[in-house]
Amino acid sequence: MALEDAEDEARRVLAESTAGRQDKYPQVEVRHTVVRGHPVRVLSDAAQWAVLLVVGSRGLGGFSGLLLGSVSQGLLHHAPCPVAVVPHANGE
Repeated sequence: MALEDAEDEARRVLAESTAGRQDKYPQVEVRHTVVRGHPVRVLSDAAQWAVLLVVGSRGLGGFSGLLLGSVSQGLLHHAPCPVAVVPHANGE
């Protein structure tokens, strides 16, 4: 997949996954941004002024639900703010 196609797909998924959220939670600002780069660096940079960075974890591995992925671990070490790692229901 070409890089531009991948970015377009990411924008589409972002728009679909947040559709209706602004109406339901008008006090929460929603901005869609597609950024190239390593996830730990990109998310750490984006969280520069954040009070909390929330990331998901699929809990893959031999001890499903107990292991953090490399991005979650990297953010716990490098993020400029507290990080909440939220496991996905059923590890999906």
